[in-house]
Amino acid sequence: MKKDFIFNEVNKLKGVGPQLTKYLKKKKIEKVKDIILNLPYSETDRSKISKLDKLEIGKIQTIKVIVKKINFPRIRNLPAKIFCEDETGKIEIVYFNSREGYLRKLFKLNEYVVISGKINYFNKKYQMTNPDYVTTLENQEYVVKNIPKYNLTQGINEKKYRLISEQVIDNIPDITDWLDLHFKNKNNLLNWNESIKKLHKTNDGKNKQSKSFRRIVFDELCANFFTLSDNRKRIKKNKLPKKFLKKKSNLIVKDLPFFLTKSQEIVLKEINEDLSSNKRMFRIVQGDVGSGKTIVSLLAISNVIESGYQCALMAPTEILAKQHFELSKKIYKDSNIKIDFLSGKTETKNRKEILKNLETGKINLLIGTHALFQKKIIFKKLGLVVIDEQHKFGVKQRSELAKKGGNNCDVLLMSATPIPRTMMMSLYGDMDVSKITEKPAKRKKIITLSKPEKKINEIWPFIKKQVDKQNQIFWVCPLIEESKFLDYSSAKKKYDIINKRFPNKVGLIHGALEKKEKENILKRFLKKDLSILVSTTVIEVGIDFPNANLIIIENANKFGLAQLHQLRGRVGRGEKQSNCILLFKDGLSKNAIKRIKILKKSDDGFFIAEEDLKLRGFGDLIGYQQSGIKNFRFADPVVHEDLFKLAEKYVHDNHEYINDDKYTFLLKLFDRAEIINIEEI
Repeated sequence: MKKDFIFNEVNKLKGVGPQLTKYLKKKKIEKVKDIILNLPYSETDRSKISKLDKLEIGKIQTIKVIVKKINFPRIRNLPAKIFCEDETGKIEIVYFNSREGYLRKLFKLNEYVVISGKINYFNKKYQMTNPDYVTTLENQEYVVKNIPKYNLTQGINEKKYRLISEQVIDNIPDITDWLDLHFKNKNNLLNWNESIKKLHKTNDGKNKQSKSFRRIVFDELCANFFTLSDNRKRIKKNKLPKKFLKKKSNLIVKDLPFFLTKSQEIVLKEINEDLSSNKRMFRIVQGDVGSGKTIVSLLAISNVIESGYQCALMAPTEILAKQHFELSKKIYKDSNIKIDFLSGKTETKNRKEILKNLETGKINLLIGTHALFQKKIIFKKLGLVVIDEQHKFGVKQRSELAKKGGNNCDVLLMSATPIPRTMMMSLYGDMDVSKITEKPAKRKKIITLSKPEKKINEIWPFIKKQVDKQNQIFWVCPLIEESKFLDYSSAKKKYDIINKRFPNKVGLIHGALEKKEKENILKRFLKKDLSILVSTTVIEVGIDFPNANLIIIENANKFGLAQLHQLRGRVGRGEKQSNCILLFKDGLSKNAIKRIKILKKSDDGFFIAEEDLKLRGFGDLIGYQQSGIKNFRFADPVVHEDLFKLAEKYVHDNHEYINDDKYTFLLKLFDRAEIINIEEI
């Protein structure tokens, strides 16, 4: 089949042996399609033939010269030299470790050659060492042009890769386009084959808005949305509706020391409707830090238990899971709901008893870490899985997760990372999305202040006052240790400074610490044994430190808006007035000033996420990448917002044809077919 060529292994190509295959694999080029999708990032201009009296040292230039003499060394390790000239001057072509026979064939005496490479100057003479190209006058068209530049790995030079790339691009079969002509014309999209050739043979790949680049972006988005759409269709299968009268949840709500916000009520209603329907729930609840997502999930859990099913609540770390366990004991104290806790650290004896009680149905709710999903763990009748802070789950993992509880198990995810709409479509298009947009009524707005680092002495009295009042403080620094190259604050150095002022009251956590050690320090902070916690950005998302009411962020200008907002959310979880102090160095960029102003003005995570996307651009969103949100290869939610909407509509209108050969090709091209073909759920 003609399309098979595109999915062949690269070692089937002419000139690609085992060694070259190994080098290409380092660049994640294993199939012919990977060469097609590996676009040039620029061009090398070899299009102009320069006279020898017009050469520029250090530049890549192309020359046409006559070969006058060849010198081969009689001593090992010395270079071979070819003496060439034109009517304006002379040049030496120098080769190290080259065979005599090869060079004599390449450079024939008294004949013209075209040579292209980097110009050097040595011993008052122009030189070119190991030139990139040497060819005859008849073949000069191959060299005298703009030549695409690709990101290469050690062991592959431009010339070698160009031979492979051209072999592929020149032999791509004429693919039947999956887009019809009317759709392409209406939306100004090029034909697939034409786009690929343009992207490799012109400078179109550099321009994100060129017609050929927009076409490959549209295809990538369609592949993504088809996958999400298919995942949604398979997960949201028929199930038995859960029947409950909300007796337990109504009693819990009555006993709460606060009223639910309107936003929480709406989201709870959406979840209850899903639970009561005959389609499996696959929903994500997005809510800003401290907006009350956990209480909503616990109310939903009580309804599922009332309907005769078991539930599981999973968190990414033991300390966060333990916090959920303690909260659920308080919330369910007057009900007959039986709760237990399981993690990797649970003792064998307790573990055995928990597993037995789980299988016999004595446990209604099991809370823990990912240990909950080990094969040995069998629920009698699992009806709902709630996963907290699992924005790191990809499409495939979500599908695997949905299998765990069988056909009647609903799935609810929670995330405190606000994500812009364009990105929501491409990340969670297989899920229903609920948003909690209000903060609890008693929650005070965090006062955000900014201060130049040189005035840090002005804040020590304020810090001392907080410590004296038994309040707790986070102090965030970007790096663990001092760097000679980056003028960032070092967490270790800062810890030493603060510890001198407040001896035995300061803790330090960072990514290089062992998990056990990190959790131990966090526990000490939670118990109020420590007043100040110096940290890099590894402060656990979601952990509740109600006594912490001040966060100081150094080098605030180096963080993205969304990341600053996440960090700020570590405080203000209790009823006390909380503060966030942003320290910055002099000479801020315009964007850094804008970021600090936006943060001082707003505490709405969704607004901040949108502003962050506009300011920093998608490729720069450190906060999102740290949340496990992967970059697209070509698509950019800022630059290609219109294509995101177009692709979403196209997939919605054409999903029923997903098994057509043309769409299978599209999914295989972007490595999505494997996800779509995973075992039925």
